[in-house]
Amino acid sequence: MKKEIIGRWVIFSILFTGCAGKTGNVNYNGNPDPLKQNAYIRLPLGSVKPQGWLKSQLEAQAAGLTGNVDDFWPDLVNSSWRGGNGEAWERGPYFLDGLVPLACLLDNKDLQKKVASWIEPILSSASDSGWYGPAKNKDRWPLAVANKVLMQYYEATGDNRALEVLKNYFRYLNQTPPDWPDKEWRGVRAMENAVTGYWLYRQTKEPWILKTIESIQNNSSDWTGYYEKFPWDSAASANKKIPLNWNVDGLTAHVVNNAMAIKYPGLWYQQSGDDRFKNAVFDGIEKYDLNHGQAGGRFSGDEHLSGKSPDRGTELCSVVEYMYSLEELFAIFGDNSLADRLELLAFNSLPGTTTADMWAHQYDQQSNQVIVNGDERTWSTNKNYSNIYGLMPNFACCLANMHQGWPKFTESLWMATNDNGLMAVAYAPSVVNAKAGKRKNVSISEVTDYPFKGTVHLVITSARPERFPLYLRIPGWADETEITYKKKTITGNSGSTVKLYARWDPGDTITLKFPMNIRTERRYNNSLAVLRGPLYFSLRMDKEYKSVKINYDNFGYKGSVDWEIYPKTPWNYGLVIDKNNLGRGIDVIENKITTYPFADKGDMIWSADSAKYLPWDKEAPVVITTRGMRIPEWTLLNNSADIPPKSPVPPKGIPEVIQLVPYGSAKLRITEFPLIDITQIIDVIR
Repeated sequence: MKKEIIGRWVIFSILFTGCAGKTGNVNYNGNPDPLKQNAYIRLPLGSVKPQGWLKSQLEAQAAGLTGNVDDFWPDLVNSSWRGGNGEAWERGPYFLDGLVPLACLLDNKDLQKKVASWIEPILSSASDSGWYGPAKNKDRWPLAVANKVLMQYYEATGDNRALEVLKNYFRYLNQTPPDWPDKEWRGVRAMENAVTGYWLYRQTKEPWILKTIESIQNNSSDWTGYYEKFPWDSAASANKKIPLNWNVDGLTAHVVNNAMAIKYPGLWYQQSGDDRFKNAVFDGIEKYDLNHGQAGGRFSGDEHLSGKSPDRGTELCSVVEYMYSLEELFAIFGDNSLADRLELLAFNSLPGTTTADMWAHQYDQQSNQVIVNGDERTWSTNKNYSNIYGLMPNFACCLANMHQGWPKFTESLWMATNDNGLMAVAYAPSVVNAKAGKRKNVSISEVTDYPFKGTVHLVITSARPERFPLYLRIPGWADETEITYKKKTITGNSGSTVKLYARWDPGDTITLKFPMNIRTERRYNNSLAVLRGPLYFSLRMDKEYKSVKINYDNFGYKGSVDWEIYPKTPWNYGLVIDKNNLGRGIDVIENKITTYPFADKGDMIWSADSAKYLPWDKEAPVVITTRGMRIPEWTLLNNSADIPPKSPVPPKGIPEVIQLVPYGSAKLRITEFPLIDITQIIDVIR
């Protein structure tokens, strides 16, 4: 039922019902024949809303760049996509790909008015041929992004004009010759169109849509063969064989292309049914980790794939695109390792590359990031300012594309199941309003401080008792998770999916208690990363923020800023811990989560009330106290922390108390620590 409308924006989302084909779900559109049945069904935009710290995070995003950048950045202010005479390629659609879901999830009328000011010109631009968008754009690539925008807009509003534009554009693709050259972005990223294409087929069941997707698959870059052969492995990186160019081979080594493309074999698997394409996805993820893996679930690329050393960078665009790929892939395959990685990216790599107030972002983040400034570094192809926190460091694509990360993660916290149930995909404070069982409206409030704390309460609300299955993902690290419901207590094994089938009464509560034990992970040169739950932890350093002017205008609009950050305390510590007994010598303090969930004391936060930046004086949500020892020979190299000396490192100093904070809270950080050889130290750990 529609409620208050701004333009055509529906304040409360519409839940689609109807024939679900072979999936068996009577509430949501699963994959009809001849597509394979997916593991789960993505819920329409607006079904899941943020609460708690997650809502604070989205509100910070709305008050920061996402809610303001199109008011002052010329590429968006004058965008041809909104009826201006400016930029007509990808930046408008990229921005809307995050703005549309953010406006819906926050029920923010100001943002919804912004959306309408963009969407109306886009809908009006549709031609008889099916082509749409700015008249001066002749490239199919930005329309692949715009398709996703209109898909989300339709789910949020039910505006049939958006559906008609999408149908007509896919008819255009169906009736025109393939134009997906490997040397162009539209060819390398051609299967991005399949995201909307399969969604459109689920809405209309028109067979020609599948023929269109098949044509795209057969006439665009062969990412499946790429993952099977994977030419850009660690040997290619070490021998400097990775092509650092924008030719056909260089485009396959481009980090954002890789982050998008990992889902392409999986998308096609729905239609082909061939396990070759499923295997390519998981082989690809494994090869990324093996050859270019970084802390926080990401892989390196600054701007091309660049190996495993913690001084390598990862472009922000690749983080949000990898997240979206995993969200799509989880719906298709239902493999819990995909959701495990999604949480790693969302809780570490995403907040780690933006300021806590979301007024600035990096182009490249590093696991070991001890100085943020414009000095020269050994990026593969990026420029010197790539790791400052600013408006548009290095290149402006991330300024346009960063906005989708948090909203789409929120959308994906819950999915529908093929047996009319609901699946808890990832955990964060939220509420899902959906249909379950036999077309019954159900609300589940997720009350939690996860990932900072380990307890999750799921509180069920419905008009009357309802019987439906509830599925709970148990993270791969969470051994012996305790689940309590209806006076029962059961244990969920790590990596499993627990099915609870019951008659749920209004007010029923399911409680999950994840074991938030400290654990470690071997990293580069036998170094050690420290984890607790899905959070990586990094060395806390005192720091100094310096506002700078670089090689572009940051326009001085509200909180728009470019920050260099310098350490005021040493960073070259090795860990003095007993890796065989992590409970000794380590203390964990859980603090109250603030308005800015990933802020730490000493961060600079924009104050709208005073119209200036103020230092943050509150603690990070979790602080770990342990011991470290300085390693004098570990120094800077090319303005980054040199690679960690190979562990174990002989002790050469005196153990000191050090503090670790979540990776996402540490704008300066050491995350991959050398391990001090404690066998050579007497009575260090008591």
